[in-house]
Amino acid sequence: MNSPITRVIALLEKIPHSLIAFIARFSIAAVFWKSGQTKVEGLAIDLIDGTFQIGWPHLADSTIPLFKSEYAIPLLSPDIAAHLAAFAEHFFPVLILLGLATRFSALALLGMTLTIQLFVYPDAYPTHGTWAAVLLYLMARGPGVLSIDHRIAMWERARSR
Repeated sequence: MNSPITRVIALLEKIPHSLIAFIARFSIAAVFWKSGQTKVEGLAIDLIDGTFQIGWPHLADSTIPLFKSEYAIPLLSPDIAAHLAAFAEHFFPVLILLGLATRFSALALLGMTLTIQLFVYPDAYPTHGTWAAVLLYLMARGPGVLSIDHRIAMWERARSR
């Protein structure tokens, strides 16, 4: 006889991986994209508040000073760190959202998350732990069927037959 708890668990186990992965991809991409947007001017895209400014992105005047003080990372100049962070926070979220090179993009953002945790905000481990869990899930399980990675895998399987 199935108890109510067993039935609820069985129902929850039917939540499709692709749904979880899509929500994870969208959510983590938004976190890093919004952070990247604070570092640049000339390119502003926010689907939630409707901001669209299409132009050539460049670092905001406040970005390098921030990397000299609050975001200082050992062995990396503030100028290089600022450019790398701004690039990574725009490039990898787009790939993750598209589901293209998802596992590798998640790995890159996990590296960034660990760097932030270790060198910038060591007390923010609850936030960084949540990001890490989402990124590790995407690395382990992949982006799901709603992704370019899935289409590429299907094409590769069909080609190898």
